[in-house]
Amino acid sequence: MKKWLVLLICTLLFVGCSKSDVTSNDDYITITLADNEILVDGNEISKDDSKAVYLANDIVYYEEGKDSSYGEGTDSDSHSIEEAKSHSVVHITKAGTYRLKGSLSKGQIAVDLGEDAEEDPNDVVTLLLDNVDITCEVAPAIIFYNVYESNSTSSAGANVELVNGSINNVNGSYVAKIFKPGTDKKLHKYDGAFYSKQSMIIDGDDGCLNIVAENEGLGSEMHLTINGGCIEIIAQNDGINVNEDDESIFTMNDGILSIDSGYGDEGDGIDSNGSLIINGGTVIAMCSDDTPDGGIDADLGITINGGTVIAFGRNGSINKDSKLNYISGRVDSTQIVVDQLFEIQTPRKYSSVLFSSSDIDKNGTYTINGNNAIINFNGGFDFPGGMGRPEGKGEFDPSRMPENFDPNNIPNDMKRPDGDFDPSKKPDDMMKA
Repeated sequence: MKKWLVLLICTLLFVGCSKSDVTSNDDYITITLADNEILVDGNEISKDDSKAVYLANDIVYYEEGKDSSYGEGTDSDSHSIEEAKSHSVVHITKAGTYRLKGSLSKGQIAVDLGEDAEEDPNDVVTLLLDNVDITCEVAPAIIFYNVYESNSTSSAGANVELVNGSINNVNGSYVAKIFKPGTDKKLHKYDGAFYSKQSMIIDGDDGCLNIVAENEGLGSEMHLTINGGCIEIIAQNDGINVNEDDESIFTMNDGILSIDSGYGDEGDGIDSNGSLIINGGTVIAMCSDDTPDGGIDADLGITINGGTVIAFGRNGSINKDSKLNYISGRVDSTQIVVDQLFEIQTPRKYSSVLFSSSDIDKNGTYTINGNNAIINFNGGFDFPGGMGRPEGKGEFDPSRMPENFDPNNIPNDMKRPDGDFDPSKKPDDMMKA
């Protein structure tokens, strides 16, 4: 039996798996962070805003004491001028590769290549994270304001590479919506501790990124692609959010992603306002246990083509063209056991779990905590008579029911409290693959 442990141990899963060093090219600028002195290629950082890297105390934040014409924030979202001014902002203004080292207890890395950068394919920035530790109490700790928008999941203007063997810590806040003066249109709104306004790609082999977020963890206003590395996120709201309606795509190609989110009022593990695609790697995603959120959720559906996925909560719709089988079932425990496949201990109790892996045998029969599991084979539940639920939505699909079947006339003992069909209450022989 495979055993997967949640959070704080993902680095162990990469031992012995190192590939080529992502920093083999020495053509980069080194930024060494410290509270008392910041160095750029060994020299004291400049305060001249015409430089490629310069230092200022001009962080964007939600200011306290403002009325409703200022924005949509509340008292809990606001900060004093003194609190904001205590933060140092390391500005990056030119395209290129920047290697970040050291720590900053109150500060931010802000990448801004200008308002025209979004249209210029040369305006690309790569951040090499090499044992960096950044905390920001009033805004995102790392933010890409303006770089090239590739509108692609395979290339981006905002690139992050985790240096082999490095452990990088990002602790960040957020900025509630601030209006353009005299309007109700957005001037600023940055929800994640690590945030990009354009498409972003994260890569790395055995480098790790740990994010602790006061609101959301890792966010992009367009696409977000993870090609490798070990990423662990603990967030009050969504662990990952890509938020352009019907356009954004979250893609997981490789690496390990461990998310424990929703410690505030709500929060999905991964939330896409567009599509969510998992082609490889390992994803362990936990959401709020008090709201109808899911470990993985996407407005345009979820496609699982490879890798290993363990997701808790009311997960989103799985597209029928997914290439990987998955099983799901109801649980009521912090100790989750899928026989022959995995065992996991969670910090909170969940009512349901979804597991997807190439280890799932189409001809197998599985239980989750001793209860019969629902087995889905490439988009269709394999119940006798063609009975099934479309795309994992948790509802009957009348078009697949036997003739004269009335989904509105299900016996009461076959319904969940919310009226949905509960396969666990069917006879055992109806649950076998």
